[in-house]
Amino acid sequence: MSTPTLSDPDFSTIPAAPPFPDRVPWTAVVVFVLMACGLAWLVALPLWLDGSGLANPLAALLLPVIMFTPGIAALFVVFMVQRPRPRSIPEYLGLWPLRPLKRTIWMTVVGIFGSALLVIAGVFLAAALGLVQLDLVDFSGFAQVLQDAAPAGAPLPVPVGVIVLLQLLTIPVAAIFNGLFALGEEIGWRGWLLPTLRPLGTWPALLISGAVWGFWHSPLILLGYNFAQPNLLGVALMIGGCMFYGVLIGWLRLRTGSVWPAVFAHGAFNAAAGFLFLVAVDGPSADPVALGPLGWVAWVVMAAVIAVLALTGQFRIQPALQRRSARP
Repeated sequence: MSTPTLSDPDFSTIPAAPPFPDRVPWTAVVVFVLMACGLAWLVALPLWLDGSGLANPLAALLLPVIMFTPGIAALFVVFMVQRPRPRSIPEYLGLWPLRPLKRTIWMTVVGIFGSALLVIAGVFLAAALGLVQLDLVDFSGFAQVLQDAAPAGAPLPVPVGVIVLLQLLTIPVAAIFNGLFALGEEIGWRGWLLPTLRPLGTWPALLISGAVWGFWHSPLILLGYNFAQPNLLGVALMIGGCMFYGVLIGWLRLRTGSVWPAVFAHGAFNAAAGFLFLVAVDGPSADPVALGPLGWVAWVVMAAVIAVLALTGQFRIQPALQRRSARP
C-alpha cells in the first residue's frame, strides 16, 4: 500500500486531525471502565432484587437506560479525568465534524446493510451446518407466533410472507431509530475507548475495547440475556461475540474518524437480530449459544469478513492518524 501524501483526498478534505493521545491515559481508562460497568449494574439492580430478572416489568425500560451508561462514563472522564483534555471533545469522540461527508455517509450505509447481512448470513450458515431448519416458503414458525397472538380463529390480515418482507425492508429505518439508543453505547466504546487505546496499536485497541464491551453486559447476561446461560459461560460468549463484532464496527470508526457509522451499524445489527425468528420452522426454540446473533456460528461469519478486510489492508487505512503523522 502506498504511503499517504498531502495531495490525497483524505488530507485535502480534512486538514485537521482528531486529537487522539500519543499515550494511553490509563487512569482515565480505569475510571471509565469502572464507571460504565458500575452504572450498568446499578441500573440493572431492580431486576436482581426481586428475583424476577428479565421478566420484571421494568426490564423494557431499564435495558435502554443501561445502553446510555458507557456514554455517561465517557463524558465524565473526558471532562473530569483525562489530562490533557482533548482540544475538541466532539472531534475526539467522532461526533463532529462530519468530514468528508460523502465517506461518512457511504460507510454508514456499509455499516447498516453489512450488519444486517452478517446476521442473515449467520442464519443460512447455521442451516447449511444442519443446526436449524428454515421455512422460506410458509414461514411456519413465525406464522404460528402470529396466529397465537391473534384472536381465536381469526385469520391473519395479510399473508405471513408479506409481513416478513416488511420486517426486512424496515431494517434500515429501524437502524436509525435503534441508533438513538446505540449512540449511548457507541460514544463510550468506539467514540472514546477505542481511540484512547489506539496508542497500543490497531488490533490491541480493537480487541480490548470489544472485550470490555462484552464484559459490560454481565448484569444482563447473568440473568440469561442473549444466550440463556446465566453463568460465566454466558459472559465469555458475550465477550467473544463483542470482540468479533467490535472489530468490524471499530474498523468503521477508524476508517472514517467518525462514530456515526458504528452507531447506525450497531442499530442495524440489533434490528436484524430477530431474523432467525422470522424464517425458522415451527418447533423447538433454537439454541442461542450457536444460533444467536452473537453465537458461535456468527463468529465464523464475522471472522471471515475480518480476514477479508485484513488481507486487503483495510485496517491500515486510518485517515485521521495518517493526516496527523503527515503534518510537520
